[in-house]
Amino acid sequence: MTSLWLDRAEAVPDDELPAPGAPLDVVVVGAGLTGLTTTLLLARAGLRVACLEARHVGAVTTGHTTGKVSLLQGTHLSRIRRHGSESTARTFVDASREGMEWLLRFCDDHGVATQRRAAVTYAATTGELSAVEREHRVAGSLGLPVAWRERLDVPFPHVGATVLADQAQLDAVEVLLALAAQVREHGGTIHQGRRVRSVSTSGDPVAHLEDGRDVRARHLVLATGAPILDRGLHFARLEPQRSYALAFAGASDLDGMYLSAGSDSRSVRDAPGGVLLVGGSGHVVGRTRSAQAHVEALRRWAGSHWHGVTETHAWSAQDYRTHDALPYIGHLPGGGGRIHVATGYEKWGMATAVVAARAISGDILGAEPSWAKPLHRRLPHPSGVAEVARFNLGVGASLVTGAVRTVRERLPGTGGPAQAYECGVVGVCTHLGGLLRWNDAEDTWDCPLHGSRFSRDGEVLEGPATRPLRRRSADTPG
Repeated sequence: MTSLWLDRAEAVPDDELPAPGAPLDVVVVGAGLTGLTTTLLLARAGLRVACLEARHVGAVTTGHTTGKVSLLQGTHLSRIRRHGSESTARTFVDASREGMEWLLRFCDDHGVATQRRAAVTYAATTGELSAVEREHRVAGSLGLPVAWRERLDVPFPHVGATVLADQAQLDAVEVLLALAAQVREHGGTIHQGRRVRSVSTSGDPVAHLEDGRDVRARHLVLATGAPILDRGLHFARLEPQRSYALAFAGASDLDGMYLSAGSDSRSVRDAPGGVLLVGGSGHVVGRTRSAQAHVEALRRWAGSHWHGVTETHAWSAQDYRTHDALPYIGHLPGGGGRIHVATGYEKWGMATAVVAARAISGDILGAEPSWAKPLHRRLPHPSGVAEVARFNLGVGASLVTGAVRTVRERLPGTGGPAQAYECGVVGVCTHLGGLLRWNDAEDTWDCPLHGSRFSRDGEVLEGPATRPLRRRSADTPG
């Protein structure tokens, strides 16, 4: 499943790794929007900075986003307000506004096309109406000039919507290509196909690569989705979520970017050239019997409302939900203030990734934005404690369910250990030992515990895991 953006993107050239012992100020791990923006901001400031990417630029979340840049983010603001203070919610809006403005200014300066659109959170049914009304009230109270609409000029059912004008959409991979070019222009380097297996933290951080080489710097930034080094147990406070997207040719332009408020959400936007993007149908990673069924549900929904369009691409994306709807941005415990982490964007990474990059680079440079400190990790609000408990109850249930499947699923093709046997790998996650579930939409192994994903042959695709699945030998127990 290749995204519309990655399918037409140029390859990013690679740089030679720094020589052993070469002085570096910062190593950034991950070449998505967070990683490359952080790299650029530090390189612009004159620091010696290298960005390490396990696969290729945009390989994970950024390359699979729907590319919406908005301060109205579904029902995200009302969820932040439910778990925290109005002051915290205002800080998040202020930070997101600066992140959005920085990104769009960068696009204007470097020839990346953007389209201005209204952002719309809508109720598809009367059951969703109260959630949209709540988001409308919260957004207004936080200073966003939202407008209420009873009717929208769209072909799908709705009963009310809150609308924020003058937001934007773009091709996220075009942004990454422009960032990569600017990184090099300012003396930074990008190294693809360089997976970090582990990090040593005594003294200056050292990234240990899969090929046995080491890269040392004064600071290390983990911009990898779920942190691959997790002394803060971030994975216990994150819920990995997967959602799907379809692109269709032959559609008319839309004047808005639409997102429904229900748990089985529908996201709709256009793209230049008569392209329609429909997304949603999400679920917690590895906790569905059939990922393909989610894709088909999305396909049926699109087909029932748009006629005469032709599907050209189908893909999926992964992001992480936090207990209080705010991202985790700050220092990793035990790293002496030199290991920085950003995660938990809840599918709104186009603005939040820049927020994280500006906060982390400001911390390293000694010039944090005014909004950065309040967004550093907090103790959970009482309502957030319940969310953390719910996340971990889900993990516990997956452990029990996985143990039952070990006994029951013995036939090839059922998605369990027997299918792993047929593929020649051991179906146990190399992160914390979760029993993997077969993803029938993407031919991958997905971990229901913390979202690590592996190819059919066991290579790491994403998540906190850094090592491939074990190969099954003749004497491996079945």
